[in-house]
Amino acid sequence: MDVEIYLQECLESIARQTFSALEVIMVDDGSTDSSTAIAADFARRDPRFKLLRQESMGPGHARNVGIRAAHPQAEFLAFVDGDDVIPEYAYELLVQTL
Repeated sequence: MDVEIYLQECLESIARQTFSALEVIMVDDGSTDSSTAIAADFARRDPRFKLLRQESMGPGHARNVGIRAAHPQAEFLAFVDGDDVIPEYAYELLVQTL
């Protein structure tokens, strides 16, 4: 599913997280709109964001690609779809409760 109209707000919500020690792996699953350009712009501007591209293989495959690309020392994992908006304190709250 192309998420161009939502993606900018989604990525901005992740960039604003109060828990800022995070790695953001964006997997472009063969998008046909400007989602790739939006994601690439975030990857250029913020070193926490990394863009991977693949032919359209579905969300399950895209998530597996993202997991394999994660830093080996990563403690936590969260999946965000391109049309999600995450409250700025969400990850900090989740980590503090663990």
